[in-house]
Amino acid sequence: MGSVNVRQGLLFFDFRYKGQRCREYTKLADNAVNRRRAAKLLKVIEAEIVTDRFDYSKYFPSSKNAARFEALKERQRQSEKYFDAPDSPLFKEFAKTWLAEMKVEWSHGHLVDVEGVLNKYLLPTFGNKRISAINKAQIMQFRSFLAKVPGRNAQFLSPSRINHIMTPLRMILNEAADRYDFTPAWKNIKALKVGRTEVDPFSLEEVELFLKHVDEEYLAYYITRFFTGMRTGEVDGLMWEGVDLENKTITVSQSIVRGRLKGLKTDGSYRVIQLTDRVVEALEKHWVSADRTLKYVFTNAQNRHLNYAVVARSVWYPALERAGIKPRNPYQTRHTFATLLLAAGESPEWIANQMGHTTTTMLFRVYSRYVPNLTRQDGSAFAAFLQTGGKL
Repeated sequence: MGSVNVRQGLLFFDFRYKGQRCREYTKLADNAVNRRRAAKLLKVIEAEIVTDRFDYSKYFPSSKNAARFEALKERQRQSEKYFDAPDSPLFKEFAKTWLAEMKVEWSHGHLVDVEGVLNKYLLPTFGNKRISAINKAQIMQFRSFLAKVPGRNAQFLSPSRINHIMTPLRMILNEAADRYDFTPAWKNIKALKVGRTEVDPFSLEEVELFLKHVDEEYLAYYITRFFTGMRTGEVDGLMWEGVDLENKTITVSQSIVRGRLKGLKTDGSYRVIQLTDRVVEALEKHWVSADRTLKYVFTNAQNRHLNYAVVARSVWYPALERAGIKPRNPYQTRHTFATLLLAAGESPEWIANQMGHTTTTMLFRVYSRYVPNLTRQDGSAFAAFLQTGGKL
């Protein structure tokens, strides 16, 4: 870590670059404003050093170190040019080819995600490097840099997000190594450990409190979300043709992803959900007031399917605030459905089927700690079982 120090009343930078200690003096007087300016600049310098984008002469053009490091950089460039695979392309060139080839395999949503990672993170860092010259040290430096990048809510990028960014890099480097016959740089680099899925379900009392404070026009929408466990894209893409109020079922066969209607991610996600009377009554009431010429069950003022980000911002979070309920993301409606069913004693296999899971493994791994009867460890449930002669 570098520092901003003072000598003879003027500020100077003290940092390490290329394994060497560097001191660069300024003409800035030592005061609070200049210290803040210098500290901010030092953070930028350190970030560029970590990502190997630091240009010494850009910041300190008159420094003797600038000329020395530029000469060193030129020798490195010549060396890399000599030892690189002769027909190995630049990272940005191969990435463009690779992306075009993978389009046919991916959904539109996944393609947008990968393009976003390339444009925001990978191309600025590796784009102009010859792909065979990228080494493990540079990859690890890049990952360390990602850990310092601000994410949402003034926090840093999560391990899950960092892994998500690193995956296209791994795929590109390994594919290039196979095609151009050079040793892949991606060796023994493990994914970062990701914590448990963030689950913060509502209690039944909180559900009822929320429904009392949500806008009337969205009441049926949120009753459906809380008491069917449908994913956001599934409920936003729900059409009337998939709703059978007479037989009390919803057939889940499609989803809205990034504004596009598409099929579901896995075969297990295609399912028929059994509806409670609460949901049937809400949908019947909604049906009476809905525009029956529209195919989607839930629509916005423009008569189009809902946009989850807009609804979350304008409906979900304001209703939570009015109800005095701790803020959570809208996906917690699905987690709430699962925990309420488990707490009610429904069959785990049936719950998994309603949720679109092929097995109960994820059900118990993610939700069991929120259900008292499943997490109790005092033996009372087993004692009661024995006292009744094995009868429940």
